Amino acid sequence: MKFINIGFGSLVAANRVLAVVDPDSAPIKRVVQEAKERAMLVDASYGRKTQSVILMDTDHVILSALNTEVIGQRWSEQTGKEEANG
Repeated sequence: MKFINIGFGSLVAANRVLAVVDPDSAPIKRVVQEAKERAMLVDASYGRKTQSVILMDTDHVILSALNTEVIGQRWSEQTGKEEANG
């Protein structure tokens, strides 16, 4: 299983990520609020400004202080390695 570093020593399973999105739109803010109400929100931003929201296939929503481009690039690298090895 490959992991993606989402900042500050936090890792997520690369094969479980559905999307990495910007947190500023109203629909994503609603998704974050609903996840918080369902106790499915993981705040991995460590008190910093949330720059990306990671949606997992387990219905978990993860907040990260890294921007979407950085996480997306790391995600692409991990999934690319799996395809090359697999």
